[in-house]
Amino acid sequence: MMTDCFALLDEPRRPWLDAEALKEKFLARAAALHPDRFHGSSPSEKEEASRRYAELNGAHARLRDTKERLAHLLELELGRRPRDVQQVPAATMDLFFQVGPVCRETDQLLAGRGQVTSPLLKVQSFERGLELGEKISGLQQVLTKELERIEAQLQTLNPAWDAAPAVGSPHRTEKLPLDRVEALFRESSFLARWRGQLQERFVQLAL
Repeated sequence: MMTDCFALLDEPRRPWLDAEALKEKFLARAAALHPDRFHGSSPSEKEEASRRYAELNGAHARLRDTKERLAHLLELELGRRPRDVQQVPAATMDLFFQVGPVCRETDQLLAGRGQVTSPLLKVQSFERGLELGEKISGLQQVLTKELERIEAQLQTLNPAWDAAPAVGSPHRTEKLPLDRVEALFRESSFLARWRGQLQERFVQLAL
């Protein structure tokens, strides 16, 4: 049976959650379930406490991440995970054409670093690395703002969940804007992936 991460953290099943409120609930439950509190218990009780603690950690990690929260929400409502789509959403196409070249330029620079022996070329490589680092930092800020935009849109969808028929009702899914949530899930998936790719290269440039 699928674990309902929303129920586990006593959160309403919605597209948008208050991150601070979620964190507070998690910390309160984590403190009560921490394995250290069961050091005098039987092995089976310790094992159960560890299992519940790990489950709680997993639920919190999933709900605080936009992409994972939406995937989980869709899975709960539709009984399946949203399909992986390789095509870049139109809303993020401009960013795709900005992120791709910067990643390729950074990879080329990193690949050639070990072959540079001339002091002049080393200086040029260093300066180019600084330029690319600034570009990456700027793009990361843009991606973060785009993810914040998605969160704001998700917040406007919460009332649909508040007004929807109860879980288990045959009319529930038809009353929910699941197509819109799935579209935002795809957008957030690409944005989060690109931000991760940029961060990886930013770290490599700093080494």
